[in-house]
Amino acid sequence: MRKLLTTITLLTFALFIHPIGAHAKTIIKLGVVTKPGSAQNVCAEKFKELLESRSDKYEVKIYHSASLGTETEILQQIQMNTVHMGIITSGPFDVFLPEVRVIDYPFLFANYEQVDSVLDGKPGQLLLKKLEKVGFKGLAFSENGFRHLTNNKRPVHTADDVKGLKIRVMESVLHKELWRLLGANPTPMGWPIYTELQQGTIDAQENPLWVIWTYKLYEVQKYLTLTHHVYSAHIDIANLKWFNSLPKEDQQLIKNCMLEAAHYQRRWNRENEANFLKKLKEAGMIVDEHPELKSFREKVKDIQKLSIFQAKGVKELLPIFLEAVKQQ
Repeated sequence: MRKLLTTITLLTFALFIHPIGAHAKTIIKLGVVTKPGSAQNVCAEKFKELLESRSDKYEVKIYHSASLGTETEILQQIQMNTVHMGIITSGPFDVFLPEVRVIDYPFLFANYEQVDSVLDGKPGQLLLKKLEKVGFKGLAFSENGFRHLTNNKRPVHTADDVKGLKIRVMESVLHKELWRLLGANPTPMGWPIYTELQQGTIDAQENPLWVIWTYKLYEVQKYLTLTHHVYSAHIDIANLKWFNSLPKEDQQLIKNCMLEAAHYQRRWNRENEANFLKKLKEAGMIVDEHPELKSFREKVKDIQKLSIFQAKGVKELLPIFLEAVKQQ
């Protein structure tokens, strides 16, 4: 009788903890290539916090630190729906949807006010919609930030100083062509790249300040030039079929949470930018804060004539972005 009572007690306790009819949470797999503390992760973790606090149906599992591969490979997995969501740098998108090149058009944006107006406005929303053609649901734009050049060979003040540098670029056709026009020897490569810089496989790289600091590139790169040559967005996406399979109210909730997380992350990046630069100087980097940008613009002024900008969708969208920036 004592054993029977003990068994009944244990069963009652188990049912109290795991009541009949309780549903397991739906896991959302979200991929980023960077490590915790990085810009993508700030957005991903904020999205997880917001969604899980507003719904008991979902659990967001963040796959970070390139555990799913490069950004190109994460995009492929999102297309296949083996990963549900991702926060991905805009550059690698261009091999999936050429229209994304318009965001990375060199010297398109002069400041963050222009960025927010264009990407949060009709041009940016039009681009997010176009992602559906290749199986992605565009949700929001968070940010990498303005990209700058570092190298371990010599100070770079003018575009002529770039000549011959072996530079790592993203797996992006546009970024490869951009640095070819500037006279460098561009090598597309996934992330991270610390070892390649350390071993001298490449001389140079280009990234926002937070990347240079967080990944300790100051240990293997002596010179930093604030070129602002490209504004680098993160495009926050989901697999289109998976997203559309969700109840409408859940779709809206996920979209709202990602948009809020993206805006939170943009503020984080901008509020910390000056401190990143200060710390890089303190770490010993030789910084050219006022390079001759006119020489850089001159060398890339004809990039629009290259074949990468001749695709119909790109030719239609680029003027819309250029005109929107002019109006700011």
